Amino acid sequence: MILKKLHHVALRCKDAGETARFYTEVLGMKLAAAPSLDRVPSTGEFSPHLNVFLEMEDGSLLDFIDVPLSPEAMKDTNTPAWVQHLALDVGSEEALLEVKRRVQAWGGHVIGPVDHGFSMSIYFFEPSGHRLEMVWNHNLPQLAEMTKTAEADLARWQAKKKAGWEIPADAKKATA
Repeated sequence: MILKKLHHVALRCKDAGETARFYTEVLGMKLAAAPSLDRVPSTGEFSPHLNVFLEMEDGSLLDFIDVPLSPEAMKDTNTPAWVQHLALDVGSEEALLEVKRRVQAWGGHVIGPVDHGFSMSIYFFEPSGHRLEMVWNHNLPQLAEMTKTAEADLARWQAKKKAGWEIPADAKKATA
């Protein structure tokens, strides 16, 4: 496999200081770097920005970019709010419940734990409005079984998608 691990995910933040405090104080991540530039290295455009790099135990990073001269971020109105999220592995049930406690103490609303069969998750929104999922994989044998059927599951989905759905009368329209 060519890809080795996640290096970083880059997301926009509303306020670099508030974001750094949440991820270090509430989620226990390490502030790894906070470089700022006036020009974007890849494009050369003028856009003063600060990157807040936060490190996880395995060395992978979250990069939150504060771009104060850009218009406010807008939600994707065509995508349900639960779809776009960042899921992070916490390693144990105790850690999952500790994150829940910390987020609630911070004042956040937490959904879960939700049992997905192979994993347990909690969900909440962080200060910039990004939905986060904290995951504990508690049933790795079930996940291994799902891997065995992934190709067939994907093909079945593609066929069902092509055929279409009959929407039940009691179903709600998907909304953001």
